[in-house]
Amino acid sequence: MAQPQQIVTRIAPSPTGIMHIGTARTALFNWLFARARGGQFLLRIEDTDRARSTPEATQAILDGMRWLGLDWDGEAVSQFARVPRHAEIARAMLARGHAYKCFATQDEIEAYREAARAEGRSTLYHSPWRDADPTSHPDGPYAIRLKAPREGATVIDDAVQGSVTFRNDQLDDMVLLRSDGTPTYMLAVVVDDVDMGVTHVIRGDDHLNNAARQAQIYRAMGWAEPVWAHIPLIHGPDGKKLSKRHGATGVMEYAEMGVPACAMRNYLTRLGWSHGDDELFTDAQALEWFDLSGIGRAPARLDLKKLDSVAGWHIAQMDDAALMAEITGYLALTGQPALSQTQHDRLARAMYCLKDRAKSLPEILEKGQFALTARPISPDAAAAVHLDAVSRGILRELTAQLQHASWDRDTLEATLTHAAEAHGLKFGKLAGPLRAALAGRSVTPSVFDMMLVIGREESLDRLTDAASRDG
Repeated sequence: MAQPQQIVTRIAPSPTGIMHIGTARTALFNWLFARARGGQFLLRIEDTDRARSTPEATQAILDGMRWLGLDWDGEAVSQFARVPRHAEIARAMLARGHAYKCFATQDEIEAYREAARAEGRSTLYHSPWRDADPTSHPDGPYAIRLKAPREGATVIDDAVQGSVTFRNDQLDDMVLLRSDGTPTYMLAVVVDDVDMGVTHVIRGDDHLNNAARQAQIYRAMGWAEPVWAHIPLIHGPDGKKLSKRHGATGVMEYAEMGVPACAMRNYLTRLGWSHGDDELFTDAQALEWFDLSGIGRAPARLDLKKLDSVAGWHIAQMDDAALMAEITGYLALTGQPALSQTQHDRLARAMYCLKDRAKSLPEILEKGQFALTARPISPDAAAAVHLDAVSRGILRELTAQLQHASWDRDTLEATLTHAAEAHGLKFGKLAGPLRAALAGRSVTPSVFDMMLVIGREESLDRLTDAASRDG
């Protein structure tokens, strides 16, 4: 009994700028599909456009993949390094009669198109060299063109778009190998996918027209076609093509905004794919549920408010150690100083009172500033107004009362509440001076949480500092 074919998917970005969020989503879909089925997920850098490809852009792709947690099998493949192989296939197609030499110059091709436009005809180029007698070939440079079928249609059975038909008389004899010996994108993609054993081509539906042309190469060479799956593009909230005016379009911009990678995976997975009404899910659930049948045909719409909601859910669910690792990576990525061991330990202890309502990593750092700051604390203007002479006097009394108190929530609540009542105050009136003393801010986690996180000695030192302030 024949063994089922191993699934192989790939992502093949061009290194010409940032790693776009759409590319990241396509990579994620390919990764989920392969990993859930015990298959391979490959990375190919389509760097044949030497004028636009840069090492920095290649690194941006690798950084984006690693941040998203999308591991690939084997080494990343450079398409440019495979140019001799692409040329070899073009010449094999020529030898088999599936391609022909075209000696037309660019000026001749443009003149043909200008005449066609003037006469209202199709500007698809029909080369006079397609059926020319080889004995009439000049001794000069030539391109190799595909001898595409002129009759009938090329049908693409797409796992997302359904059956899509392209009339062959609307497809030209595309160039496979240019006259300078360099392969075209259309040929290179097919050869690379075949050589890499790709079984499923999952990519944006802006490539659907390319599939018809590429299928003709597969069929001419007698190669098995992959499963085609062309996924809808990502649009802005207004339904227009995603651009900078809608917000960040590069995946690493979201990393720099402090969106946890797991939240970005959840959000991108749900962008154009669905599993019932499930909006929030873990990586394990995504791997269990993901299938091509769940991908819709309509363009997905970027919704940053929904991303905030997804991020908040993941932060609240995340293990504290994993969250601290995310914060460490975020600080390094954004060029901020690393946490000292004391800061790290305090922030880790504070997670229980920081993460439930946070929507991003910077928000956790902001809320946890009391655990990161060092004495002497300089209160901001909003907090300083709470440290008047009367309040400082109460803090001095309170410091003495706390010297030998048990350091647990019940005791702290009882002691602080009693101190407020002794001065005819509700606890809320004492909370302002305490926040100013402990954090230097007027908006903080609860006073009791802060005292428990930073501990007895640090709490008493901060209260003493505040009680001793001038004016």
